[in-house]
Amino acid sequence: MRVALFVTCLVDLMRPSIGFATARLLEEAGCELVVPETQTCCGQPAYSSGNRAAARQLAKKVIGEFAGFDYVVAPSGSCAEHIRNAYPLLLADEADWLPRAQELAARTFELTDFLVNVLHVDKVPGRFAGSVTYHDSCSGLRGLGIREQPRALLAQVPGLELREMAGAEECCGFGGAFSVKFGELSAAIAARKCGNLRASGADAVVGGDLGCLLNIEGRLRREGDLKTRVLHVAEVLAGVDGDGEAPHAGGAN
Repeated sequence: MRVALFVTCLVDLMRPSIGFATARLLEEAGCELVVPETQTCCGQPAYSSGNRAAARQLAKKVIGEFAGFDYVVAPSGSCAEHIRNAYPLLLADEADWLPRAQELAARTFELTDFLVNVLHVDKVPGRFAGSVTYHDSCSGLRGLGIREQPRALLAQVPGLELREMAGAEECCGFGGAFSVKFGELSAAIAARKCGNLRASGADAVVGGDLGCLLNIEGRLRREGDLKTRVLHVAEVLAGVDGDGEAPHAGGAN
């Protein structure tokens, strides 16, 4: 099974460890992994900002780069949702491109969904000595139905205790350009999210989208919380955190 890894812009620029963790999970599950070197952005920022011309151009670029693979996997519900749901809409009026967009959409998966529903993974290499609470990102949850998949995988991690927080399915306030255009509202939403995760008593908050995690971590640190760890689900499942070490309960991220 040849699987292409869609790294995502944020992972590439801000936290490459998530990409390496994703690669480890896929390879240990038996996939022949390929990372197309010319990949850049899925086009969601342009799409969300109303620049349909740029979004279509990027969609065509991605379609070409990821042709010929059995599956495309992204450690991001946001990017996977955009490829699966927005590409066919963007290219609906282009007869040469619509079938290719639909075909790519059918082969594209968010990481935890792929591990659970395609590979049927029943064992992961990571370990975690402590408790975590899980944040459901908006795009993954509402656009792809990603909820039970990450929890099922976290349940396989030795030593990990999952503590559900109130409002786990509520927005963290990031929303891409939303956090820039509506800063005060975004900050208020993030503050509520951080209050809920602290109330859970968990040692770490885990999520499937780096944008959400950066927003949450930024708010936690501004509020003086240097203890709560902020980890991507791939890092926990693979046993590698943002520092290239095994995730653990204590210490600042």
